[in-house]
Amino acid sequence: MEQSRSEQAHRTPETGTDSGDAALAQDTQEFLKALGSPTRQRIMMLFAQGAELSVGEIAQRVGISQATASQQLTLLRRGRVVAARREGKSVYYRADRDGVMTALADLQAYLTTCC
Repeated sequence: MEQSRSEQAHRTPETGTDSGDAALAQDTQEFLKALGSPTRQRIMMLFAQGAELSVGEIAQRVGISQATASQQLTLLRRGRVVAARREGKSVYYRADRDGVMTALADLQAYLTTCC
């Protein structure tokens, strides 16, 4: 009997066994969520040149409130796209290159297995 395309998609090429239980790491799932918003994408681009910015600076440059910037930065931190450091009462954000590279490696391994 011939397998449907979706059944074939759940089988690994090496063993032909069901790989339906293979899943992305939670960090990688959070990384993908972080990429899903145009506002978060604009925030991410602020860090392209290695900048380190406060919530207020980010809010001003993107044109959003500080509360919204803080919420978006929380999701970006959860996705390991940005890292934060505290200096007195201020929190400064920068790109988390190691977090991004780890998530991309996990995503590549997952896609190589499933596709």
